[in-house]
Amino acid sequence: MQVKKNPAVDVGRNSSIYFAIGLNLMLLSTYLMFEHKSYKKDDIVIETLNLDDYVDEDIKIINLNIPPPPPPPPALAIVSEDIKVVEDIVEIEETVIESSEVNQTDVIAEVVRVEDVEVEEVEEDIEVPFAVIENIPVFPGCENVAKAEQLKCFENSIKSHVKNNFNYPETASDLGIYGKVYVLFVIDNTGHVAKIKSRGPDKILEKEAERIIGLLPKMIPGKQRGRAVSVPYSVPISFVLKN
Repeated sequence: MQVKKNPAVDVGRNSSIYFAIGLNLMLLSTYLMFEHKSYKKDDIVIETLNLDDYVDEDIKIINLNIPPPPPPPPALAIVSEDIKVVEDIVEIEETVIESSEVNQTDVIAEVVRVEDVEVEEVEEDIEVPFAVIENIPVFPGCENVAKAEQLKCFENSIKSHVKNNFNYPETASDLGIYGKVYVLFVIDNTGHVAKIKSRGPDKILEKEAERIIGLLPKMIPGKQRGRAVSVPYSVPISFVLKN
C-alpha cells in the first residue's frame, strides 16, 4: 500500500519539539508573573513656603557679670641645688635587745611568798536539786513545823497560794483555751523567786501561770552543808473550763 501524504509536509513530525518549546514559554511567563512587583505610589504634594511674612527679631545681648579668673599661683621658689656634706662626728650607740626567756641557770631576784598573795572569796550561785537538798526552802508560816513535816507544809502552801491567786484569763475562756501549764522557777540563795519559765498549750495560760508564781512571798532559802543555795522547783497549774 502506498502512502499518499508526503512525509516532508507531515505536521506531527516535530510535535514533541513544539510541545517542549511551548511548555518552556509557559513556565517562563508564569515565573515572570510571580516575580513581578508593583509599588504603591503615594500622592506627592508640592507646597510652596512663603518667607515674606517672616519677621526679623532682634536678640538682646545680655551682659553676664562673670568674675575674672583667679590669678595664677606664684612660682615656687627655686631651691638651690648646692648640697653640703656634713661629717657625722656623733657616735650612736646601738641598743641591744636581750632575750626575755628564762632558763634554769638564771637567778630570780625577787621571790613572792604564798603569804603575800591575797585570795578573795567569790560567792558562787550553786543550784541544788530539791530532791537531794539537806534543808528545803521554808515557806512563810512553816518555820515552827518539824523537819519531817516541812516538805508537806511547803507543798500545801504552794497549792494554797496558787488557789488564792488563780484567775482564769477572760480571753482564754472566750476562745475555749484550756490545759495544764508546767512552771519552773528557782528559789535563790536570798529566798526570792527567780528564773520563772513555763510550758503550756497557749501563751495566754503561760503568762497567767508565771504571774501567779511571781507573787510568791520571800522564803527562807534552802541550805546545803549550812550554806544558802538556790533550789529549782516546778509546779503544774491546770486550767479547766466549766460548762
